[in-house]
Amino acid sequence: MRKISTCLWFDRQAQEAAEFYTSLIPNSHIDHIERAPRDYPDGREGDVLTVDFTLDGTTIVGLNGGPAFHFDEAISLMIECDDQAEVDRYWDALTRDGGEPSQCGWLKDRYGLSWQIVPKRMNELFRSPDREAAGRAFDAMMTMQKIDIAKIEAAYAGREPVGARR
Repeated sequence: MRKISTCLWFDRQAQEAAEFYTSLIPNSHIDHIERAPRDYPDGREGDVLTVDFTLDGTTIVGLNGGPAFHFDEAISLMIECDDQAEVDRYWDALTRDGGEPSQCGWLKDRYGLSWQIVPKRMNELFRSPDREAAGRAFDAMMTMQKIDIAKIEAAYAGREPVGARR
C-alpha cells in the first residue's frame, strides 16, 4: 500500500481529468473510483468523490472537492520528453480546449493544472561543463513558450542569436 500520493483538488471534474490524462500519457490507468455511499451537503449518493489513477508510475488522487480551491503554479506536473515530436504532442494536447501556454515550457491545461513540458536534451545542455554555451541555451529557453529543441541547440552552439521574448 502506498504511503504518499499527490492529491489534486478538482471542482467536479476529477474523473474527466483522470480519463484525459491517462489517455494522453503512456503506461497510465485509472485504478479506482470512489463514490459517495449516501447524499451529502454538496452531492448525491453515487457521485464520484475521488479517482485514484497512475500516470506512468506516479500515483495521483483526483478529489472532487468543490469550487473552494483552485490550482496555481505552486504545483505542477512535469513531463520529460525524448524529442520535439513528444514535446509537440503533449503541448498541443494539454493546451487544447481551453488550456493556456505560458513561458519556458510551462502551460495550464483546461482544468487549470500547471504542467512543465521539458525536453531531456534541454536539461543535458543546461548541465554542460561549458557554462557559456549552457548560458546561451538557457537564454534561448527564456524567450520561448513551447520549447524548441533545435533553437536551444543552435543557441548552445552559438549559431543563433537570442531574440526577444515571443
